[in-house]
Amino acid sequence: MENRKIIIGSRESRLAVVQSQLVQGYIQGRLPGAQVELLTMKTTGDKILDRTLDKVGGKGLFVKELDKALLDGRSDLSVHSLKDMPMEVDERLPLLAFSPREDERDALVLPQGVGELDVHKPIGCSSLRRILQLKKLYPHMEFKSVRGNVQTRLAKLDAGEYSALVLAAAGLKRLGLESRISRYFTTQEVIPAAGQGILAVQGRAGGDYGYLEGYDCRQSRLAALAERAFVRYLNGGCSSPVAAHGVVDRERLRLTGLYYRESDGAWWTGSLEGEADQAEQLGETLARELMEKGEQKQ
Repeated sequence: MENRKIIIGSRESRLAVVQSQLVQGYIQGRLPGAQVELLTMKTTGDKILDRTLDKVGGKGLFVKELDKALLDGRSDLSVHSLKDMPMEVDERLPLLAFSPREDERDALVLPQGVGELDVHKPIGCSSLRRILQLKKLYPHMEFKSVRGNVQTRLAKLDAGEYSALVLAAAGLKRLGLESRISRYFTTQEVIPAAGQGILAVQGRAGGDYGYLEGYDCRQSRLAALAERAFVRYLNGGCSSPVAAHGVVDRERLRLTGLYYRESDGAWWTGSLEGEADQAEQLGETLARELMEKGEQKQ
């Protein structure tokens, strides 16, 4: 084991590197003699910043290059924000482990030194999921797309382009930017994206990943399976503002989801509770129930 080399594929943004380093540190602790290195790369999603993701191909844009490196053998693992991963995963590249969940809430960030929203400037937000829900909280505000990594977005905010940003609390906390958060939205106010706050570790089928033993968090895995099954059933990706949030309490799982009807833009939410080990069935059942509710409403 002394000479073993393990290469972790990561997007090159500061947040992606910090997240990959969390997994790197865990493996290093399990295999003290091994060389555990990061291979960083710019993904297509990181390069296209002038359009919203739904216009250019959705979530797959953030994983394509990392998947290729895994398949080519240039890396042994990839670390992803689970919310950025497509709902269908290549069977050659299974998800091996899910991290304990960081704060899953969305958060409001104001410009440095500012105490309240400026109604004359838009809130920076590229997610339809967030915008739909935020319009109920801020009916008088305009929303405008903002792309780029967290630091780029914060620089635009502080330069006066936006009255505020809405970002995932998990990313801000992992970057040590928790002090920038001016308010958290409860998961009832703004239902998070499926997988928000969870890191997914992906590897090659048939590989030896014994060193990841103990990293996988059961609660995260079950919540993620339910959330992703809900979105998959509704065929939601970046272009469809589907939201899902699961909470595991011992052997029970409570899932809340948001359904959006493309034909007229109407949306509604619902919840379902069941056995935690039936996570995927729970996700599909809630999705089906919300869809059927929509058909009755027409």
